[in-house]
Amino acid sequence: MSDFEKPDLHLPAGSTAGGPYAVDIGPARTGWGYTSLRVLELPPGGSHRLETGDSEWIVLPLGGGCTVHTHGELFQLHGRDGVFGGVSDFAYVPRDAHALIASGAGGRFALAGARCERRLPARYGPAPEVPVEARGSGMQARRVHNFAAAGSFDCDRLIAVEVLTPGGHWSSYPPHKHDEHLPGEESELEEIYYFEIDRGGTGYQRVSPSRPGGADLLAEVRTGDVVLVPDGWHGPSIAEPGHTMYYLNVMAGPGAEREWLIRFHPGHLTDGTKGYR
Repeated sequence: MSDFEKPDLHLPAGSTAGGPYAVDIGPARTGWGYTSLRVLELPPGGSHRLETGDSEWIVLPLGGGCTVHTHGELFQLHGRDGVFGGVSDFAYVPRDAHALIASGAGGRFALAGARCERRLPARYGPAPEVPVEARGSGMQARRVHNFAAAGSFDCDRLIAVEVLTPGGHWSSYPPHKHDEHLPGEESELEEIYYFEIDRGGTGYQRVSPSRPGGADLLAEVRTGDVVLVPDGWHGPSIAEPGHTMYYLNVMAGPGAEREWLIRFHPGHLTDGTKGYR
């Protein structure tokens, strides 16, 4: 992976905008190999043509609904009012494909992508089939939407989940990492965090080095901000009291197996467990 200086890890809202995208991040910008995220904004009646190239993509409504038309398939995404309004349905679009995304009422749509080798079929992901996980307890309790987790939905390399952290809570805790290939213990994955905070609130994201010269960040994050995690211990993610924090995690890496294997920071494990508290 490429080395990143501290200013490159936190990308404030609008700093990567271009054309129809409020966020446009991929290997050409980051210098890494696999992971991409775009946030597409469509006005009422708007449409956008997506050329997938060498990447697989998931179209995930953040607010509003749309249709996704690709290679003879037409998927109607009912979407949601916003990211705090529950689970959304989604569409998978394979590499080497053309897709037309259109929205009668307009909306905002995350395009989570990963460079890949296999060309899988285009598919629809129904909202009722998305596994919802209550993770952690006490002030570390949060809700995870595992819509494209490794064990929930078939992709070639892409892994993506949503996390909702109540105000005053910590998530991505204990701090963990996935920047080495250690069979059965850790997988090498690049990661993007995209944030939204309800009612104009703020949050905080920590990334600390796992190696000399590695990623090091403590950032105040707001709606539309992005944090890049090329390596390092990431977490905690901290929500301001009274303001729920949402983030979309997009991951991919070079491993032969699509898996999310993580190691936890030993300084934050007090009960001998290897899982999230």
